Amino acid sequence: MSFSENKITEKTLTNQADISIFQAKLFDLQPIENKRVEVSFTASEISSDGGLLLIKDIERQTGIIKALVSCIEDTRHQSYVDHSLEEIAAQRVYQIVAGYEDANDCNTLRDDTILKMSVGRLPMTGNPLASQSTMTRFENTPRASELYNIAFGFADKFVESYPSEPHVIIIDCDDTNSDTHGAQQLSLFNNYYGEYCYMPLHIYEGLSGKLITTILKPGRRSKGANVFGILKRLIAHLRKSWRNTVIIVRGDSHFCSKELMDWREDKPNVHFITGLTGNSVLNSRIKDLVESCEHGFKCDGKPVKRYHSFNYKAGSWKNYQRVIVKIEVSDKGTNIRFIVTDLWEYRTKALYEHGYCGRGRMELNIKDHKTYLQSGRMSCNSFYANQFRLFLHSAAYVLMHTLQEKMLKTKGLSAVTMKTLRERFIKIAAQVRELKTKIKVEFPASCPQTELLENYFLEIGQLRH
Repeated sequence: MSFSENKITEKTLTNQADISIFQAKLFDLQPIENKRVEVSFTASEISSDGGLLLIKDIERQTGIIKALVSCIEDTRHQSYVDHSLEEIAAQRVYQIVAGYEDANDCNTLRDDTILKMSVGRLPMTGNPLASQSTMTRFENTPRASELYNIAFGFADKFVESYPSEPHVIIIDCDDTNSDTHGAQQLSLFNNYYGEYCYMPLHIYEGLSGKLITTILKPGRRSKGANVFGILKRLIAHLRKSWRNTVIIVRGDSHFCSKELMDWREDKPNVHFITGLTGNSVLNSRIKDLVESCEHGFKCDGKPVKRYHSFNYKAGSWKNYQRVIVKIEVSDKGTNIRFIVTDLWEYRTKALYEHGYCGRGRMELNIKDHKTYLQSGRMSCNSFYANQFRLFLHSAAYVLMHTLQEKMLKTKGLSAVTMKTLRERFIKIAAQVRELKTKIKVEFPASCPQTELLENYFLEIGQLRH
């Protein structure tokens, strides 16, 4: 029986204990030592997501949800409002963190004690949280101009996450598919993935894994010129706070654009390193080197890997750039990869292996965002609503990444996935009791993460005094 079906009946019950009795349904399991085992869903004061209290404190430090909501105009008649926009956004983001990525989950979690506390409501006597219908209306609220401001709001919070101006940052760009399964606006068929989809653009800082922003795009792959327009505005925005930071744009070959190369010529401390699609001219420049590598493998039978760099200017480019080629020959054949950059002072091998190949970390960031936080769930009809939903999942990423960075970096857990992070530190049973003068939250005495949680809660207490 759903929450909505119970709602009228439950109004006649006098307290939470009565509700538990009303909803009780017993199940028998295998007896243990001749004792009957009964299972029922009646422990209403227990939440399975006690770790959300950590996320609530992380949000207090970052302010990411408040920043997101501040960009949205609340046009509702306030005399009829039961849930503020900040409460609704917090509920949605915290549910995503805990693994409840669908708006439908709101109905079953409206009275979850820990979730209510995380949003700022009393766990027992506070009013229920927003329902699915309220959440769906909220997702369809923002206008295009407000979504634009939210995108830069994420960039502002990225800047605030640094205690001082960094010497260098790497802007990692990549897009990924989010499959669609209905009549969603601007959903296009992508031949590479063989599905109708969107292609959200993810932008992270390559050294730290921090999210800068995410932009939802129609289902075709990004063109270099289109991405340049986004990067140009983003870099100009970052420059308002960081005058001297070296900014390096990094991406694979379809992020290589003559527009970016030409634009950065008169921009101090802005550089790029991207993949470059091979062509007949490039292949002719390395013909002798490829033949030498293939001959070496044929003679020795051992895999050969060599790097080489040279100046190159395509017909549409304004200036010569540095092209680096990696040639690998093995029993699997000859593999040739090109990259292009304006960084001339670094050694060829180091620039390729540590500079360009470092973008592999971004694949893990996208996996956390898309797979473990389920940001690929683009089920709204409106394109703008799906963009806003992507922002809500991005806020969940920021909170989880900040928790990982602040709490777990010194414990050897900075490289774990967000799935592992959720299982170890969010999905913890907690019993909540609301007393006259205080709220008491009890975690299991046998909790495997007791020491880490104790230390973190102690740090929180010291910061507040």
